[in-house]
Amino acid sequence: MNFSSILLAVSLQAVITFVGDVLLDRGVRQRVENYGLKDSSKAVDLLFTRQIDSLFAASDVVVANLECPATEVKSPVFKRFCFRGEPAWLPVLHRHGITHLNLANNHSVDQGRKGLVSTIDHIRRAGMVPIGAGKTMDEAVKPVLLTSTPRKVFLLASVQMALENYPYLPDRPSVSQQTIDSLCTAIQRLKRRHPGCAVVVSLHWGAEHTVEPIPAQRMQAHRLVDAGADALVCHHTHTLQTAETYRGRPIFYSIGNFIFDQPRPLNSCAAVVQLRVTKKDVNVTTFPIEIRYCVPRLVPKR
Repeated sequence: MNFSSILLAVSLQAVITFVGDVLLDRGVRQRVENYGLKDSSKAVDLLFTRQIDSLFAASDVVVANLECPATEVKSPVFKRFCFRGEPAWLPVLHRHGITHLNLANNHSVDQGRKGLVSTIDHIRRAGMVPIGAGKTMDEAVKPVLLTSTPRKVFLLASVQMALENYPYLPDRPSVSQQTIDSLCTAIQRLKRRHPGCAVVVSLHWGAEHTVEPIPAQRMQAHRLVDAGADALVCHHTHTLQTAETYRGRPIFYSIGNFIFDQPRPLNSCAAVVQLRVTKKDVNVTTFPIEIRYCVPRLVPKR
């Protein structure tokens, strides 16, 4: 195969990489501050290894779940775990290759609706794309086009749990809380409007600190695939859960943490999921990672 053929083969696929929860507060904040650098944003660089940087550099799109608002707004919601990250740290994530940040989770509203809107704005200023949130619910649930080459790939994101002290007000700033029924309808609509497109669904769901989805989740995941979803890549449990293939489509019920502060082996084992989308197929590669002192590291192949 000559060089031109190699370039053509590469251009006929899109590499889309998914990582789990990114926390910019609590133990991660302490870790960054303990590096002792005057510029804390430079300390955030130390949360990324060369191997992770190389993996991201070989990707067309990198999607992470931002498990906290990143805002100067300090208006904490009354709840047990309430986070806030520094917006100045967001450009560091982008510099290391993250292109999209999912906000359809139960912590994006930890600093209220103003904090959510501020986070969306800061993500855009940092050069990344916010997913699963907006100034209204209609905006929050809109599919996000990840790439158009070699075919269109859309991402739908939704949080599947009740949010603490956060009333459902669809005409106000919101995170996506699409139901499974609504997601099925959205998938079918995308498939009709964009024949040949691929649709990936990312749900924030499941019981924390468990390694198996409950039967209801399996039924819901299968419904989404039956509706036309090409892959599910999900999170929330802070653990690496069982994955399966249904009707030839991969379902990752939870890929676990990424940049996070939970030290137990149950929480520090996770995965990076890479989808290689061609004109006809979606091929999957999984990279196991181990998180040590908040830093995700690829597990060497044996």
